[in-house]
Amino acid sequence: MTLATPPTAYDHRDRCAIAGIGATEFTKDSGVSELSLATAATLDALADAGLSTADVDGIVRCDSDLVSYTDLAESLGLENLAYTSTVGPGGIAPAGMVAQAVGAILSGQATTVVVFRSLNGRSGRRFGAGTPASSQARVGGQQTWDEFFLPWGLVTPGQFFALIAQRHMTEYGTTHEQLGRIAVACRERANANPSAQMHDRVMTMGDYLDAPMIAEPLRLFDFCLETDGANALVVTTAERARDLRQPPALIRAVAQGVSQGGQGGMMWPVLVRDSALHMASRQVAGRLYERAGLGPDDVDVAQFYDCFTITALVQFEDYGFCSAGEGGPFAESGAIDLGGRLPINTSGGHLSEGYIHGMNHIVEGVRQIRGTSHSQVPGAEVSLVTSAPPIAASALLLTKDR
Repeated sequence: MTLATPPTAYDHRDRCAIAGIGATEFTKDSGVSELSLATAATLDALADAGLSTADVDGIVRCDSDLVSYTDLAESLGLENLAYTSTVGPGGIAPAGMVAQAVGAILSGQATTVVVFRSLNGRSGRRFGAGTPASSQARVGGQQTWDEFFLPWGLVTPGQFFALIAQRHMTEYGTTHEQLGRIAVACRERANANPSAQMHDRVMTMGDYLDAPMIAEPLRLFDFCLETDGANALVVTTAERARDLRQPPALIRAVAQGVSQGGQGGMMWPVLVRDSALHMASRQVAGRLYERAGLGPDDVDVAQFYDCFTITALVQFEDYGFCSAGEGGPFAESGAIDLGGRLPINTSGGHLSEGYIHGMNHIVEGVRQIRGTSHSQVPGAEVSLVTSAPPIAASALLLTKDR
């Protein structure tokens, strides 16, 4: 028997596209269920693409979402659902969720896939809060690292990323002002975005430095905005997308990855490895660029996962826009500002638009390719979107249809 030649990692280049994007209002208290938010965002994305619920035959969700694909299918009245997938966890998922949609379409399992993330992240479960110690003892039957950290009060993501920031400062001399440049740049983009939660709140470097310290060395404005809201995407073939309502954002490449030493949790193991600054985004970046046939110099605009300012700063280095240790000077140089070498988080990002676990970053990445962002980068043709370090990560590159 002769076996078929397996496909290469490059076979998905530009063969699928994001044809529709949807969003709800981002608030502190939505007053509705996560299912209502997911339904509204999905209908918005379908309308944006010029499609109806009858066209949907696939759903990809995040495993941290309270809305199951059966819930959403019932809410939308879907009668032709042929493919479902769950990706996770949390902020690691969004670009990986798009990867699942691409895989389903190219393998013939679906033609039109809805990818969504919905959460009442402020009025409901707050992901920035600590988890009770009683629920932390074991994950999947395996002992976690929590027993080494919880007794000492290390229980929240903010505390964890504060240690990463302190390590970067100790090793490379990174300053508070350099972290502040990321926060201020995101706020300036939010000030131009009417949908951003911080749209009407101007912030100077002085405001940033005067803000209270939450987990040293991270201040109030180093933290993202826990948010109620939802986003949805419609993924289909590039050929079909060209016949729909909006210019397609071609999915040039997608990549996922897990770094060594991740057993026992998604955060704490980093602190007991050789370097707390070695993130999964390093592996993902190399894989993504190879699959795309592109490199950092080709990227016009980037939406970096920014649950904290330090998360974005480390990714400047991991995705090759500067060398290790130079993330601070890179931010301080103005490179990340609108008009700089690499404008970032042009909707305001998680720091100033809202925290929908990276899904709103993909929506903004599509807007940049379409040319419809409130902080549009002139001539943008390649848009990078990343989804969360530290232990695992995913990312995608969107390109303009030529």
